Amino acid sequence: MRTRLVSLSLLSVVALVAACGSETPAAPPKKAALVIAQGGLGDESYNDLAMAGFNTAKREKGVEGGPIESTDVVGQGEQLLRRAATSDYGLVIDLEFSHGEILPTVASAYPNVNFAFLNNKINGPNIASVLFAEHDSSYLAGALAAQMTTQTGNPKINPDKKIGVIGGTKSVGIDKFLSGYIEGAKAVDPAIEVLTVYSNSFGDPTKGAQLADTMFQQGADIVYAVAGGTGAGVIEAAKKANHYAIGVDDNQDKLAPGFVLTSVLKRTDLAVRQVVEMFADNKFPGGQTINLGLKEGGVGLTDFEFTRNEIPAPVRAKVDELKNKIISGQLKVWNVIDQGYPAWLQG
Repeated sequence: MRTRLVSLSLLSVVALVAACGSETPAAPPKKAALVIAQGGLGDESYNDLAMAGFNTAKREKGVEGGPIESTDVVGQGEQLLRRAATSDYGLVIDLEFSHGEILPTVASAYPNVNFAFLNNKINGPNIASVLFAEHDSSYLAGALAAQMTTQTGNPKINPDKKIGVIGGTKSVGIDKFLSGYIEGAKAVDPAIEVLTVYSNSFGDPTKGAQLADTMFQQGADIVYAVAGGTGAGVIEAAKKANHYAIGVDDNQDKLAPGFVLTSVLKRTDLAVRQVVEMFADNKFPGGQTINLGLKEGGVGLTDFEFTRNEIPAPVRAKVDELKNKIISGQLKVWNVIDQGYPAWLQG
């Protein structure tokens, strides 16, 4: 009897070992990389917001990987992309607009790697493009600024019909914001003067502050910063000068409560998160374009958390009216990427 029990026990152990040995090995986790654009991480804007969405999607989907940064992300673009494509990443998301010209060549050389590109449509069966309607949300910011610059009784507003905008570089990706802002301002009041300058940097707050100071001295009382980390200096300058800044990409209202009139949101976190999730679920939209506009919540203005009491109700109502017209298709804002440069942004 005892011998029989021992034999059964041994058979049970053998069966258990055999069963364990026959299990299918777990698939290795998928890997994704996020190529960081000019200005780098820490910009409290475009890159940081995208990184937040990337980390959220990785955590929720069990994807591994991390950011790829360079002090010369423009000059080293092809090298960075090829290195990522040969480093076991199944997905490479590129935030740098200047890489649009080289990405098709790199992607075609690595057909088994999925690429995602933000801010422009890039053709390729293994490339997913993500487009934002920054011109629409910037139009609303311009309409808001044009109305606010004529408000009396506000100590942050002067009598001049002048507002400003600072772009990071002279490029269609940045000018898409500037064009919408100027168009929105002129639509509300054709007599508004919009001062325009480029910082040629996305990570220089000191230069941003200097450029904003110059605009304030020239009579502008609201300056929109479309320059990544350089915009932090614009916001600080607005606070010191007792004027307004308009933030970009992330909700920057909290950086100087009461001195950031609003922020023009560009939900790179939403876009990056969506792309990583689709990749993890084996539903990567290669060859397709994802459009994120006002209707989808991909762009918009903040809710004026710190400035609502300083913005008259009719002004906010006008902005809401314009937003609804854009969403319905009744109002079409000029898009420099599709339509070229308008007369108000020449030169």
